[in-house]
Amino acid sequence: MKTETILVGDTTFAYREIQKTEGTPVVFFQHLTGNLDDWDPAIVDGIAEHFPVLLFDNRGVGSSGGVTPSAVEEMAEDAFLFLQAKGITECYLLGFSLGGLVAQAFVNKHPEIVRKMILAGTGISGGVASDSYTISLQEAVQKAQETHKHPKHFLFFPQSEEGQNEANAFLGRISQPQLTPDLPVKKETIHAQLSAIARWFSKKTVFLSDCTIPTWIVNGDRDAMIPTENSFLLQKELPNASLTIYANAGHGSIFQKKELFLADALEFLGK
Repeated sequence: MKTETILVGDTTFAYREIQKTEGTPVVFFQHLTGNLDDWDPAIVDGIAEHFPVLLFDNRGVGSSGGVTPSAVEEMAEDAFLFLQAKGITECYLLGFSLGGLVAQAFVNKHPEIVRKMILAGTGISGGVASDSYTISLQEAVQKAQETHKHPKHFLFFPQSEEGQNEANAFLGRISQPQLTPDLPVKKETIHAQLSAIARWFSKKTVFLSDCTIPTWIVNGDRDAMIPTENSFLLQKELPNASLTIYANAGHGSIFQKKELFLADALEFLGK
C-alpha cells in the first residue's frame, strides 16, 4: 500500500487508505510502538473487502510529524483533527491495545461521528493494568534478546505451540514489503506512549456509562499485557457493549484467531 500524507494544522500525518468499496470507513487505531507497517494485512484486507479502511500514524508516530503526546486524551484529539482534515464525518473505529484506549477517549468527546466501535486487547480508564504493561514489555524484550525472537512472540501470543506458530505466521505477514515503508517508531514516542498508558490506568478520567454507541469488545483469555479482566470491566461500563473472549489466545487475539475475528467483526459491523 502507498503511504499518503496530509497537513493537519502544522503537523503532517501519514496514512494509508484502501477503498475497494463505497461506504462508511473503518478507522484503525494502532498499538504501542506500532506504525503503519505493523497492521496485519490479513485483518486489513479482510475488512477492506467490505468497507473502506483508513490506517494512520498519530502525531509523532512513524512517518507522521510532531511530538507524541503523553496523554491518551490528546492522542484522541489529534485523531479527530486528522479525520476532520480528511473530511470524514462518520466512521467505525477499530482500536487495538493503546489504540483501544484512544478510541475510548475519542468517543467520550466526539461520539457523534462514530457509528460502531471495536475495542480489542484493551483496558478501561482507571483499570487494573497500570504495572503489567510496562513489566510485560520489559520481560518480553529480555526474552526476545535471549531467544533471538521478536518481542511480539511474548507480548501478543501465548507460549503454546499453536500460539507460537501463529506468531510466526503473523510476523511473516507484517514483514511483507510495502510500496512506501513506514519509518520506525522513535524512542521518544515510545516513552510518551508509555507515560500516556500509565496515566490512563492510574486514574479514571474517561467515563463511558452514557455512551450508547454499539461496541464489541474482544480479547484473548491469556492477555499478558492488559489483563483480560479489563475487558469484562469495559463491558460493565459500556451500556451497549458485547464481549467475546477467544480461548487459548493472547493480547494479539485478533491476529492469532484472525479467521474467527474477521467473521465476528464483519457480522458486528453489519456485513
